[in-house]
Amino acid sequence: MKKQRAPGLIAIVLYKSVVASLLTVTSIALLFALKNHQVLEEFAESYLLESQVKIVEFLLDKVLSVQPKTLLFSGLASGLYAILSALEAVGLWYKKAWATILVLLLVGISIPPEIYELVRGVTVLKLVVFIANIAVLWYLLHHLPKHGKGG
Repeated sequence: MKKQRAPGLIAIVLYKSVVASLLTVTSIALLFALKNHQVLEEFAESYLLESQVKIVEFLLDKVLSVQPKTLLFSGLASGLYAILSALEAVGLWYKKAWATILVLLLVGISIPPEIYELVRGVTVLKLVVFIANIAVLWYLLHHLPKHGKGG
């Protein structure tokens, strides 16, 4: 008979999978923007003249104001973090001890910057991510022996 996974573990795996997916899309978008920076500038000039959709105008303005080196670093960093998040999800799914430790380490490291960001200004997204990461940290710390046996 196959052992069922705990609902908390399934929730963390889903959370890490969503994070990995969002970071992958972000990485691709940033690297695409870097590769096509000149084309985006030309598009922005013609598009802004027509003043169509404000969100597109806002996004183009933001992307074009970022230095190419920053786009490259951000694209590579978010891609690397996407890979780590996917590895965390897979490792947790298969109940590997290294995955639990990796999640604890990466979530633990992210808490101080998240607190700093909340002090600078609370947004719904920042608060949700902070609460989710605290919940992940709490769950894994309290269930470490259970999830650490597979590795």
